[in-house]
Amino acid sequence: MTGAPPDLTASALPAPPPLTVLIVDDEPLARLRLRGLVEACAEPRAVVVGEAGTLADALRQIDVTRCDLVLLDIVMPGGNGLKLADEIRRRPDAPRVVFVSAHGEHALRAFEVDAADYLTKPVRRERLQAALLRVAQRRAHEPLASVAGPVIVVSDRGRVLRVPVSEVLYLKAELKYVTLCSVRGNWLLDEALADLEQRLGTGFLRVHRNAVVALAAVRALARRAGDEADEGWQLQLVNGDWLAVSRRQLPAVRELLAAR
Repeated sequence: MTGAPPDLTASALPAPPPLTVLIVDDEPLARLRLRGLVEACAEPRAVVVGEAGTLADALRQIDVTRCDLVLLDIVMPGGNGLKLADEIRRRPDAPRVVFVSAHGEHALRAFEVDAADYLTKPVRRERLQAALLRVAQRRAHEPLASVAGPVIVVSDRGRVLRVPVSEVLYLKAELKYVTLCSVRGNWLLDEALADLEQRLGTGFLRVHRNAVVALAAVRALARRAGDEADEGWQLQLVNGDWLAVSRRQLPAVRELLAAR
């Protein structure tokens, strides 16, 4: 005679393992407060597996101790938390990152490195719990998620949009702003063109002091009558726009287009 079937109700299922958390902040009191908030959180359960007071120490700990989440300060001596987050997300099975900062002006840049959340100091218990829940849900539903491709974060009428770099056609500096032109639309960015250029990676070329172009978006190089001598050559892009090529950059542009 067989026994009773096993009880498969929710109460019989094993509880999910707690989130493992690394706290990175150069202020010992800030780390102590965060540890207390994390360990006081009942749902989801979380445990602090390490602390780091420098970015170099944080990298060493990530190398030897697996964690699900890094609570990361941004402004730290000897480095920037944004750069550390960018390095973390490119690793296999990378932990999630939640920024904890006294400064709110880094929020847009933070989401470009795929931050799960952005908390401002002093951190409230409810906000930390919401961030932990978000990380726990992502881990549960995306166990094999790959690292997202690079993006540029823009603000559009109160919304925060993530524009994939693969969709960018060109960036052009005009007065105090930079126009980002993508296959989905145009936006104004309040950042320096040189800083944006560093985040684009390969496949882009500076064609003028005020313009960076995606090579894949170039349709033709032509001399246009009536233009000034040093700006007589222009690139036509797949969306029909024309961008001037400076005399200094013209040889590099010709070489790259010929190679294609």
